[in-house]
Amino acid sequence: MTPADPKSPRATTSRPFRWLIGILTGVLLAMLVIGTALWAFTGFGLFEFSRMLRGGQVHISVDQPTLIHQIRALQRLETVGYTMDKIISGERENPILPRLLAGDRLLLVVHGEVIAGMDLSKLQPSDIVVSGRSVSIHLPQAEIFTTRLDNAKTRVYSRDTGLFSTADPNLEGEVRQEAERQLQAAALQDGILKTADKNARQTLTSMLTGLGFGNVEIR
Repeated sequence: MTPADPKSPRATTSRPFRWLIGILTGVLLAMLVIGTALWAFTGFGLFEFSRMLRGGQVHISVDQPTLIHQIRALQRLETVGYTMDKIISGERENPILPRLLAGDRLLLVVHGEVIAGMDLSKLQPSDIVVSGRSVSIHLPQAEIFTTRLDNAKTRVYSRDTGLFSTADPNLEGEVRQEAERQLQAAALQDGILKTADKNARQTLTSMLTGLGFGNVEIR
């Protein structure tokens, strides 16, 4: 078989075909580079746009009536408890006979508790001012809610009656009342109302900060 002539028609037509393939390959590579650049630019633009959205200004949607309702819902905000263990004595004397004959003496071991806090149901609309991300609240005064004795831990330690007398049924009740009075007086002396006010302010400040307020003023 005779080898093909380089100058034959088949040999001359293969060169333009290879040239066309080279052009198409270049076009595809250029499109790939341009597409990659556009994707990178678009992705960066979306990233910046989302970052701008996340870092935008915070808008507070809590208005004054809603805020008043939320705070009033807390009602009696108990913020501090004060406990005391003490021995209280009570005595009933006879105006004529000595205690050995007609007296009645009682020793009571007392365990009691005083609860103090703030009654937020007393808040009025004029006590709360909302302005953008700032809020100002005028709180009511702290007060004692309850003073009670724990009956499970309060008991009669000793009781002595005279030779000619019987135990006075009202004496223990009177001693218990005196124990509650002393318990409340001790709590007030130790600053229970000041502590209750401080704790209420901290609780409300944390609550309002959690709602998105940046500036909280408690008066």
